[in-house]
Amino acid sequence: MARTHKSQPQAAAIPVRAGRICLVTSRSGKGLVVPKGRLESGRTAKQMALQEAWEEAGLIGMLRPQPIGSYRYMKAGTRFKVVIFLMDVIAVAKDWPECRRRSRHWLLPADAAARVRQRGLRKLLRRVLAAEAVLSRSA
Repeated sequence: MARTHKSQPQAAAIPVRAGRICLVTSRSGKGLVVPKGRLESGRTAKQMALQEAWEEAGLIGMLRPQPIGSYRYMKAGTRFKVVIFLMDVIAVAKDWPECRRRSRHWLLPADAAARVRQRGLRKLLRRVLAAEAVLSRSA
């Protein structure tokens, strides 16, 4: 019988500003990712997505009302399920909690999709951000 693995829930933000997407360097520094983190007790996915955008990228913004989708991945034997929200960026800080460990990269949507390693995230970026209307509200 196949074992079932319970997924660890995470929340992420795709920060959007002036038609570009902000990706941050991963903890290892070897790739680019969206700001994301595990859900904490008593916190909603929206609250966590906003918190991670601040901590990892120094961005403040407003999330769109509904998540744009989710994806799953495995890391160190743990399965994660990430719910993703688009975030309209309203402020960019010069200093933020992880500024010495991570850097920001503002990319055009096609470039952002090409640079992420997680297949599920890449597919989601391509599907959702291919629609010009998604980014036009942020320009």
